[in-house]
Amino acid sequence: MTVGKTTVGIKDVAREAGVSVGTVSNVLNQPERVSERTRRHVEQVIGQLGYVRSESARQLRAGHSRIVALLVLDMANPFFVEVARGAERQAREAGLGVMLCNSAQNPREEMEYLSLFAEQRVRGVLITPADSSGRNLREFSRHGIPYVFVDRVAAGEAGCSVSVDDVTGGALAARHLIAAGHRSIAYVSGPPHLKQVQDRRSGALLAIEEAGLPPGTLQEIPTDHLDVSSGRDAGARLLGLSPRPTAVFCANDLLALGVLQAMYAVGVKVPEDMAIVGYDDIEFAAAATVPLTSIRQPAQMMGSMAASLLLEETSDQAETHEHRHIVLQPELVVRNSTAFPR
Repeated sequence: MTVGKTTVGIKDVAREAGVSVGTVSNVLNQPERVSERTRRHVEQVIGQLGYVRSESARQLRAGHSRIVALLVLDMANPFFVEVARGAERQAREAGLGVMLCNSAQNPREEMEYLSLFAEQRVRGVLITPADSSGRNLREFSRHGIPYVFVDRVAAGEAGCSVSVDDVTGGALAARHLIAAGHRSIAYVSGPPHLKQVQDRRSGALLAIEEAGLPPGTLQEIPTDHLDVSSGRDAGARLLGLSPRPTAVFCANDLLALGVLQAMYAVGVKVPEDMAIVGYDDIEFAAAATVPLTSIRQPAQMMGSMAASLLLEETSDQAETHEHRHIVLQPELVVRNSTAFPR
């Protein structure tokens, strides 16, 4: 604890109380070993000096931390807020705290955060990887800190995972648009190194193949980021295509909201002139000017289950823990943005 500019340590308490450092330590950690009179005296001195013990130092001595790190791709995306809520609820029930960090879809920032987690000796890490090569986590694994993948399948890798079947999700979106009569569909994607973006595209192509339509039915419009601004830019490019697709499937809801804004700005009617499907089913999807059809992911459940796996791996029964890869199923939620049959 700092008083003015002076840090009060355990030695200061011992000197002021006229007892040994060991006695002060016992008062803090094993009060039953100290007489009531001595304990009260030491506690009074602690209060007078304003001493607060260093929890981080105590945890390092004990060899484990009460902090779980959660590293996500984009904290501006409400989907990851819901993942964090689920993880935090599970961690708090176990008496642990959650350190929430944002890689901004940048492998270099991810690497820097992983280095910080190693320095802080966190109990474990929940991570949605930004580095598709796996190099960052291979380096991090040298520290012996457990990690669980969130929103990404990790089969065959040295950790548990909780994910959603994004191939199925992409197929649900495309089947819905094909059933509504659309034969020219745009896919507004995100950074190509993100496996989720790739899998959703693969699912859409699978549905197109199942319907006996040519692969060219799906035109990809890439974006560098999964945000509303990138969606508006993609919407402007979509409007410039000739012939123009009649429907668009977006890799997440933020992109879809941006595309919707771009359509609204030039008077293109949704869904009459352009049907739109998003992904994640964030709260804003239902509240949009034209409520968005979306592929729902159970975000809170994903965070909660990932945290449970990590807690199991770092518990007293860690020796019997076996890595598991849980794959949850997405759900199509139909709203007004695709409700107009062709």
